[in-house]
Amino acid sequence: MKYDSIAPDVKYIGVDDLDIDLFEGQYEVPLGVSYNSYLILDEKIAIMDTVDATKTAEWEKNLEAALGGKTPDYLIVQHLEPDHGGSVQFILEKYPNMTAVCSQKAVAMFKRFFEADFSDRIQVVKEGETLSLGQHTLQFFMAPMVHWPEVMVTYDQKSKILFSADGFGKFGALCKEEEDDEGWACEARRYYFNIVGKYGAMVQNLLKKAATLDIQKICPLHGPVLEEDLGYYLGIYDTWSKYEPENEGIFIAYCSLHGNTAKAACPSQILPATTCMSVWRMLSATTAWCSALPPTMAASCPSWKTSSTTSASRLIRIVRWHSWRTAHGHLLQARRCVSRWRR
Repeated sequence: MKYDSIAPDVKYIGVDDLDIDLFEGQYEVPLGVSYNSYLILDEKIAIMDTVDATKTAEWEKNLEAALGGKTPDYLIVQHLEPDHGGSVQFILEKYPNMTAVCSQKAVAMFKRFFEADFSDRIQVVKEGETLSLGQHTLQFFMAPMVHWPEVMVTYDQKSKILFSADGFGKFGALCKEEEDDEGWACEARRYYFNIVGKYGAMVQNLLKKAATLDIQKICPLHGPVLEEDLGYYLGIYDTWSKYEPENEGIFIAYCSLHGNTAKAACPSQILPATTCMSVWRMLSATTAWCSALPPTMAASCPSWKTSSTTSASRLIRIVRWHSWRTAHGHLLQARRCVSRWRR
């Protein structure tokens, strides 16, 4: 695995899921998805999150190989959504002396999510509190509604790693990274706006906390570990969560059955013909997710694969989130037309 060793004493033990076709039952993931989990080896050993129940057996093998016969002391539960909390009960039962560390809001969810009662094995942490593993000291920061109410993130003061839960996540299995020629931002953008997008204010709160930390690496629960040009990743998250455009420009959404609306929407006397691209053609390549993605971000994504991609990227830009409300209805209508046409 590409990320076996994240830092001294920090190991990657996550798994790829290439069996999934729809993430959360609705988002196409042609390159699969990763369920990331990490292990910190110190005087006390901490597991950072688990994985989906469908991958428990594979994850257990990775964990045991990294442990090398040792016994973990803590399970850090940053997020209880089933793709990360699906193996919590299994691992707590496997290691009966291990303590689960989580936020206060996660405690009630434990009782509802799991058949076993782990109430006597839960250690609740609050904003800014720390947990010493020996040389590594973990500091916890609450991140409610990024994107569930119980979410927290963890900062390792020794390795300067931010374990960011679903923040900075990305669609795509790690073993397929080399096949993803569109770069991190495209699938990270699609992931962000479908999963986290409406919680911009909460993301802003988290970014303010992150700004106080000396972060050298970001370890999310989906997608690759980020360790180069972190200013870019933090900056683009700041832009997205403020609902600001990545690029200035104009977005025109239309559906043209006979071509006349296309002429009205993109007249050659106003815009060069080379910059006009039919949304009909554009949607036919992206019907799986275009209507769910705010054009603010979707427009600049290389996934708009048509013969006019280069010229279109100069045109198809949205200026503000409020334009999405108007554009959304037109895109849905156009998407229905495309679906009928493709049939």
